[in-house]
Amino acid sequence: MEGQFDYVIVGAGSAGCVLAARLTEDPGTRVLLLEAGGGADHFLIRMPLGMMKAMLKPELTWRMMTEPEPHLDNRRLFLPRGRLLGGSSSINGMVYMRGHSGDYDRWAQKGCRGWSHADVLPYFRKMERSWRADNADYGHDGPLPVTKNNTQYLLHDELIQAVANAGLPVTDDIHGGAEEGASLVELTIDEKGRRASTYEAYLKPAMQRPNLAVLTNALTRRVLVEGGRVTGVEYEHDGQVKTVRAGREVILSGGAFNSPQLLQLSGIGPAAHLAEMGIAVVHDLPGVGGNLSEHPRVPVEFAAKGPVTFVNQLRFDRAVRAVAQWYLFGSGPFARQLNSANPMLRSDPRLSQPDIQLFSNPVKLSAHLWFPGFIKSPPHSFSADVILLHPQARGSVRLKSAHPRDLPAIRLNLFDNEADLITARAGLRLARQIYATEPMGSLIAGENIPGADVTSDPAIDAHIRATAGTTQHPVGTCAMGTGPGAVVDPELRLHGLAGLRVVDASIMPDVPGGNTNGPTIMIAEKAADIIRGRSLPAINKNERDAA
Repeated sequence: MEGQFDYVIVGAGSAGCVLAARLTEDPGTRVLLLEAGGGADHFLIRMPLGMMKAMLKPELTWRMMTEPEPHLDNRRLFLPRGRLLGGSSSINGMVYMRGHSGDYDRWAQKGCRGWSHADVLPYFRKMERSWRADNADYGHDGPLPVTKNNTQYLLHDELIQAVANAGLPVTDDIHGGAEEGASLVELTIDEKGRRASTYEAYLKPAMQRPNLAVLTNALTRRVLVEGGRVTGVEYEHDGQVKTVRAGREVILSGGAFNSPQLLQLSGIGPAAHLAEMGIAVVHDLPGVGGNLSEHPRVPVEFAAKGPVTFVNQLRFDRAVRAVAQWYLFGSGPFARQLNSANPMLRSDPRLSQPDIQLFSNPVKLSAHLWFPGFIKSPPHSFSADVILLHPQARGSVRLKSAHPRDLPAIRLNLFDNEADLITARAGLRLARQIYATEPMGSLIAGENIPGADVTSDPAIDAHIRATAGTTQHPVGTCAMGTGPGAVVDPELRLHGLAGLRVVDASIMPDVPGGNTNGPTIMIAEKAADIIRGRSLPAINKNERDAA
């Protein structure tokens, strides 16, 4: 730990692990990676179906909560974020999505030059080791395994057929083919049935390099600024406060909550708020902590007609056998995810791309192990939660105090506008339509949540306000762009101060239409090339297909 590093990366999450691995491919570049949490070699992390237990373990997560949400009956929402090597990629649901091509073209239209779909597609391909070995639209030799879900116990075929019978689109390839419809779920799980976090895929293979230092249980307190330039960071480790200098740059990769919090703790952010917290203003940058965007999730649940769901696999003796099968062979029901399919749909046919995702599972995620005569079985049910892919609501991340160990004040402001309510209502009605259509219709005994009698707009809105949650996809709080609310430029350099970049989900101008872990990894891949002064040639897929 002695001496100066070229780069100090704060946060060993989905982006930080990628950056550390890519930058140290140059043996002449010295990198220090600081992580507030610990290691990621826990049994529940490696086994895919351990995700729900891992997400709830305090030693693995930042236990964040929103402030009372004014448009959700003043409820506070739980926002667990990974606090370990790999960050949230070590505890998430492992669903792999790139997002719609139009999402990135809109980024470019907003002034983010170099971030159109043609610009980012090479980096998605660079990072992927896809199961679609014969498909030119995917990468095949990248660090990140992308495998298809095992649908044996998930009633996948029935759901896909119901979507088709309801007159809605189905696609074999949500990324390389039609970017709309119900499809097979792809996962960041390796060929041995183990979770493929960015720690496993990127950082762990690089940790033997002499030019990479990784320090865990190191909480960064602030960045250091001298003469208009960020020169290093102050961090706490083993009860001592220490400093380290960065010869080239400090890179923040703490995510959409931690990165803006650290900037504000360092005196970088909205001047009035910093003054309110008693923090000397180093650089007035109003956009820090603003523009928070998240995919809202509205619960929808149907009762199954008989014992046909994944609850069967949670019977204690079967679960023990499934764990053994996973451990020995990397296969079986615990070696994959629970998602039946991933319908990406338009709530209005006039829209240019899907605005609704249905989180379809043949079991409640809260279901538990059971055994006849000892522990009662969970109810057999289907969930089809409605996810808004392009919400208009925007929230904020602000300090609660000037102490680095105090978690920030997070306000999502979900459903603060009529447009998002209209979209959610339409999505709920789409879910009802699909699950009433054969062959799913024959498997359904009735609607548990919100209930078949909840039909009017006011009644559905009341359900939304009483039950809506999140998908754990926060972005946007250090937004990339050129306008007055932007925090970083298209090369991810902080506006107004030299020597600092932000590379994580916080730089997204708005949330992509899909799960955000894949796009965050892509951002880090592209950022590593930007930092090294190079780029991959753009790929215009539409022009290539036309040719």
